Amino acid sequence: MNETRRGYGRYWIGVLPELGYLLPLLPITVAALSILMTLFWTGIGMIPIFVGAFIVLGALFVARGFGILEIWRLRGALFPAITPPRWDRAARGGNALGKLLAPLIDGHYWLYLLHGSLVNPLIGIVSWSITITWLSAGLGGTFFAVYAPFLGDESGGFARLVQYLVDEGVAVPAVLQSPVTHIAIVTVIGVVFLVTLPFVTHGLTWIHHAVARGMLSAFRSEELQVRMADLSASRSAAVAAEGTALRRLERDIHDGPQQRLVRLQMDLASAERQLDKDPEATRELIAQARAQSKEALEELRALSRGFAPPILLDRGLVPALESLAVRAPQPTHVESLLPADLELPPELERNAYFIAAEALTNVAKHANAQNAWVRLELRRIPETDAVWLDVVVTDDGVGGATSLEGHGLDGIDERLRGLGGTVEVQSPPGGPTHVIAHLPVTGELAGSVS
Repeated sequence: MNETRRGYGRYWIGVLPELGYLLPLLPITVAALSILMTLFWTGIGMIPIFVGAFIVLGALFVARGFGILEIWRLRGALFPAITPPRWDRAARGGNALGKLLAPLIDGHYWLYLLHGSLVNPLIGIVSWSITITWLSAGLGGTFFAVYAPFLGDESGGFARLVQYLVDEGVAVPAVLQSPVTHIAIVTVIGVVFLVTLPFVTHGLTWIHHAVARGMLSAFRSEELQVRMADLSASRSAAVAAEGTALRRLERDIHDGPQQRLVRLQMDLASAERQLDKDPEATRELIAQARAQSKEALEELRALSRGFAPPILLDRGLVPALESLAVRAPQPTHVESLLPADLELPPELERNAYFIAAEALTNVAKHANAQNAWVRLELRRIPETDAVWLDVVVTDDGVGGATSLEGHGLDGIDERLRGLGGTVEVQSPPGGPTHVIAHLPVTGELAGSVS
């Protein structure tokens, strides 16, 4: 478990889930042992006639099923999740027969077979025996006073022991021969067993979890390969997103301000030529040039919104989003559930700002909405201790939003993949639409978030 210190009450919380794991151990492990050993050794014996290979293959697949069941049961006992291996790893790129026989050369299948047919049955039988003994002694001893009167003279093993000693002529103090003393001693022993039951169930389950983590989980090298592949994909997505943004900016500048500046240059050249001949026409050309310069300035200001605004750098993410909401064509409401004293990294704030800006632009263009909402919140995943910044943009428009290549939602997805994040779009016909961006929080900040 992840806790370095665990209170006694926390142990009791896990008793029922852990008993739910430990009590069925005997039938499950015996069934696994019987089925796997029968299949495996039958297959080995029939190897000379070739069909044995397929029986061994069946044993490996059955072992995989028992292993996955073990992982699920441990998760149900409130222990950390175990990541199983990728089962298609050894079968990629082969023909149908190669894929069918791939488990024979996959070490994970053989580990699962060893775990299900030998290791888990041995540990499981011992764990089940200890659990049954401890639970019976705890419950039976604690409530001994309730049913002891119905036992008559056969009031328990301790009473029979005392009677045996008396019969053998051993001097036993009278107080120990009293039925009340018998009940008191058995009850105390039962309470001790019951009080220590949470430690026993947790310890036994922990042993099984440690064994399963070592034999049933993906290899560390495989995890590193997956991470490297994800990192490479994220890096490619980041480069693609940056390239797309630059091409879009280049196209916007070419189609907008650049054309107006060319027109402005031509108008000024015409005005210069007609300055002496036709002052009236010159004034008209200068007026047109002023209008062109004003429109070019407005377009440049609009394009500059694609860069981090000064308010984001000076005052942070929430004031920047509030400023963005004021400029939005529809009423937009900003809600921050972040701690008041939290300081986000500048790059994280910048990406969150542009994602919200792109989503609000989509609302203005396509949603036909009357209102929009932007919400910020931090979320920690207990199983992995990962921390995410969620940017949620909601509108009450017509719904039906989909991601099209080269458009807004696709750009948001591309940006997030470059950051190692994800986006969810919930937009049923008729609305409302929720665009939920999950940005990973890394470094010291992630460790400080409770």
